[in-house]
Amino acid sequence: MEDIKEIDEQRQGEVLTSDQLKSGNKKMYIESYGCQMNFSDSEIVASVLNKDGYQPTDQIDDADIVFLNTCSIRENAEQTIRKRLEKIQVDKKKNPNLKVGILGCMAERLKSKLLEEEKLVDLVAGPDAYRKLPELVNEVDEGDKAVNVLLSREETYSNIDPVRINSNGITAFISIMRGCDNMCTFCVVPFTRGRERSRDPHSIIDEAKKLYEKGYKEVTLLGQNVDSYRWSEDESLRGRALKEAPRDKVVDFAKLLDMVAAIAPDLRVRFTTSHPKDITDDVLYSMRDNPNVCEYIHLPAQSGNSRILKLMNRTYTREWYDEKVNRIREIMPDCAISTDIITGFCTETEEEHEDTLDLMRKAEYDMAYMFYYSERPGTLAAKKYKDDVDLATKKRRLQEVINIQNEKNLKKNQACIGKEYIVLIEGNSKKSDQEWFGRTSQNKVVVFPKKDFKAGEYVKVIVNSCTGATLIGEGLEKVQHD
Repeated sequence: MEDIKEIDEQRQGEVLTSDQLKSGNKKMYIESYGCQMNFSDSEIVASVLNKDGYQPTDQIDDADIVFLNTCSIRENAEQTIRKRLEKIQVDKKKNPNLKVGILGCMAERLKSKLLEEEKLVDLVAGPDAYRKLPELVNEVDEGDKAVNVLLSREETYSNIDPVRINSNGITAFISIMRGCDNMCTFCVVPFTRGRERSRDPHSIIDEAKKLYEKGYKEVTLLGQNVDSYRWSEDESLRGRALKEAPRDKVVDFAKLLDMVAAIAPDLRVRFTTSHPKDITDDVLYSMRDNPNVCEYIHLPAQSGNSRILKLMNRTYTREWYDEKVNRIREIMPDCAISTDIITGFCTETEEEHEDTLDLMRKAEYDMAYMFYYSERPGTLAAKKYKDDVDLATKKRRLQEVINIQNEKNLKKNQACIGKEYIVLIEGNSKKSDQEWFGRTSQNKVVVFPKKDFKAGEYVKVIVNSCTGATLIGEGLEKVQHD
């Protein structure tokens, strides 16, 4: 499984707000942590509970029930959520009737501890149990603790229309699959989100069309490993038979990209995350041949050393990964590539760490998510390997990786100065309400003066300067897509 691109490494939860909800007397407050999949799942939760009479609130003091949608990918993520739960318990003294629930990956992993030992929550629901939330809430109302963390081989929530929460009305997530069949030894997600299953493509297209009709201009297709997406009308093609079926018998990810891109020329399409072993030339050709599919791929390497990659069960070598990066740039020379890197994995030597530094220098990533190894209970690595790299060494190696990436970020952005890019305006710049914020097809952040441009418009922007994280430019003209 890939760690779907995180919103932030540690992020205080987003709060639900929406003007497209059914009325109700009860109020829910939801915070989401971790990856984009969790934020997308919170939109499903909001839809399910809204039908049961719950309205969102951005004030925890007004809520009848609080949910934290959690992440277990790293230890510090769990620590952040635990501290938040402790704070909510203090606040609960003001509202003894307040119910507290845990959703997502941490819910499945720590259900008994959170419910019984520490008594921090009243309700626990895993990623496949969100349809059951009204029933679970009723159990809590009756004075019981409620838990459902059963994993499903079929649940994709394909017939639930997500409530777009905390939305800018321009960009949205669409979940295309759930679960993961890869067993990377460092990763807990196959145990918390279950086996891989793909969603009916017709429901995906319907959801994307509805978003476009409401004025959205960009969708991001989400999956633990989008390149393994496969679906067929033929019910005899299930499990391994589906994976081995010829391409003309299935809708694979390349075909799905074509289908979503065909909805409208001014609907941008992004996706995350790709596993290097599964991304195909067909996907790259679909990206190249559909102008509205963004030229950006998140391609997690995790390590630059083949022995460490084998211990991680990544199923490719360093040389193979290098060839995949070269192939992407051969087909799409302007494609931006980002990655995930873990330093200090079990038994990693200084020489093997140097291989990762070499990868960072040669791959010249446009962006990277970088972390030191955090052993997660229940993973294969925790069972098979000794976490024998000391914390100081892990942190020092991580800083060396970060230093290289920071240099590459600035170099890459400086190369953009003087060039023109088509930018989709997403909203105000964080630093000034006199400037717009948007992104290029390559996922580069651009800010520029507002002038007469509006949110949701495509604008041709010339880049005049930059920082390591942001391009700074001037809007030239609005762009129409035929």
